[in-house]
Amino acid sequence: MPEMSPVGKAGRTMLEMSPVGKAGSTDLEMSPVGTSVIRVTATDADDPTYGNSARVVYSILQGQPYFSVDSKTGVIRTALMNMDREAKENYEVIVQAKDMGGQLGGLAGTTTVNITLSDVNDNPPRFPQKHYQMSVLESAPVSSTVGRVFAKDLDEGINAEMKYTIVDGDGADAFDINTDPNFQVGIITVKKPLSFERKKSYTLKVEGANPHLEMRFLNLGPFQDTTTVHISVEDVDEPPVFDPGFYFVEVPEDVAIGTTIQIVSAKDPDVTNNSIRYSIDRSSDPGRFFYVDITTGALMTARPLDREEFSWHNITVLAMEMNNPSQVGSVPVTIKVLDVNDNAPEFPRFYEAFVCENAKAGQLIQTVSAVDQDDPRSGQHFYYSLAPEAANNPNFTVRDNQDNTARILTRRSGFRQQDQSVFYLPILISDGGQPVLSSTGTLTIQVCGCDDEGHVLSCSPEAYMLPVSLSRGALIAILACVFVLLVLVLLILSLRRHRKQPYILDDEENIHENIVRYDDEGGGEEDTEAFDIAAMWNPREAQAAGAPKTRQDMLPEIESLSRYVPQTCAVSSTVHSYVLAKLYEADMDLWAPPFDSLQTYMFEGDGSVAGSLSSLQSATSDSEQSFDFLTDWGPRFRKLAELYGASEGPAPLW
Repeated sequence: MPEMSPVGKAGRTMLEMSPVGKAGSTDLEMSPVGTSVIRVTATDADDPTYGNSARVVYSILQGQPYFSVDSKTGVIRTALMNMDREAKENYEVIVQAKDMGGQLGGLAGTTTVNITLSDVNDNPPRFPQKHYQMSVLESAPVSSTVGRVFAKDLDEGINAEMKYTIVDGDGADAFDINTDPNFQVGIITVKKPLSFERKKSYTLKVEGANPHLEMRFLNLGPFQDTTTVHISVEDVDEPPVFDPGFYFVEVPEDVAIGTTIQIVSAKDPDVTNNSIRYSIDRSSDPGRFFYVDITTGALMTARPLDREEFSWHNITVLAMEMNNPSQVGSVPVTIKVLDVNDNAPEFPRFYEAFVCENAKAGQLIQTVSAVDQDDPRSGQHFYYSLAPEAANNPNFTVRDNQDNTARILTRRSGFRQQDQSVFYLPILISDGGQPVLSSTGTLTIQVCGCDDEGHVLSCSPEAYMLPVSLSRGALIAILACVFVLLVLVLLILSLRRHRKQPYILDDEENIHENIVRYDDEGGGEEDTEAFDIAAMWNPREAQAAGAPKTRQDMLPEIESLSRYVPQTCAVSSTVHSYVLAKLYEADMDLWAPPFDSLQTYMFEGDGSVAGSLSSLQSATSDSEQSFDFLTDWGPRFRKLAELYGASEGPAPLW
């Protein structure tokens, strides 16, 4: 606190000043003239009753014309209207206090007051740019950032807070804008998936406004501003898109191999509209039950379907661009295998019953039921009767209960174990499907001895014992003979094996290299049993495939057809069905050569520009090929030249 010590009549005195409040003070900007800011107070140690020695007068030495001070009270007030914080924020005011009523010769002291103008919302936001140009890839995911806009506000703190909104434009449904609370910028994001092919550009009208307003400064507004944002959508190479995005197919389980069950369709969404090639994700179809045509998207069966084995198939069909194999689209296909009546009903377990020797005619001895792997929509209906070979069975009969069960009844009485201890009753079980299927189950019936209440006592016939029994000594002798015979047999086998054992070479003569020679030749062109090549040459003459054989050593690689087949090369569904049927037949045949091979066929069709590349039927062509050049290859090829009818030179005269 400043001090002054003048020398006068009153002797040494001290004038001490202190502001009432903080040494630093704040004042709202744009305050009216005369607004009180702070009060300073000076104290004088002189006797206030002694003249004017202790009467203090205040004045400003520095801070005009912005502030003034009341000479009596020391209150500092604003002296200039519309003081703008954005123009000048901090002020330093020096106030002097002088005793003796401010007269000449009075003592004085000073203090410094730092005044800071606090902010009010008196500046509206303004965009420095009236037009923004942005771009975004059409593959940009939802909520990804496109760009930022900023409305400048000279105020600070809460008065500079901003809220951005899209008020107009054709992109209001495709884009959104959010406010960054830290930097007060507007972040434009993607609201929904974009497509360059549908719309290449968008226009947005963005507004930035202050959410906190002061009514006394509304005349300085408006406190919002707008700008225009142009967004260009850039094209990217997109994968093919299926329409629809999901397929549900129902197919009966007895469908023939090669039958088209669904046609899937995908399209390149790009402007170039590249050609599409279809395939099946083999991880979704490990059993390879299905095949899709690479050009048409026709989904066909490649193996027999069995609802009882797999009632549902969930596969994924892929679509790939020819010009860019990395662009692959996919679609899920759910296939429900519908039931057909292909399984006959049968007993669920082995049935064994008993009949008492004292049983009467018409007595119930067993109730049987059946199961069927099929699942008809109307439910299971089984019918029971005696098999045709037992239709006139005099011992037992079958009564159908009409509830998928049947009763087995006796037809007579007087059963005896000594006469017959076991009966085998064949029962015919039929279902109600189309066509009607049936099977024969056998019920084993034992004749047992029972008490009067029907409880079983014994089901074994009385044993007829031999009158003569073997002694212990005889039994031991028999076992000893058997043991001696076994030892002799083992000895003979050991001698034979020792004779056949080759001599063992010494370590120095041991040979590690082995030469194994195989004289098995391949089938060559004469091997036509695995695939009927002649029928493939002319698919119109293809005959129906015969009964499938068994082969499991090779799986079809139907997806290995070249993806570079021209679009104009259309393959009929008849050829596809025939090839798939032959392929399945070859897979199931364990003995048809070749065993390890990859056989890929592509029927060219009538009028193909490629022509035929096969050497089959070449002997029937109009032009005969000459093999005379074989004679020039020397004696090693003489036999081959003779086989192909190559003419040799004139025979020597000697």
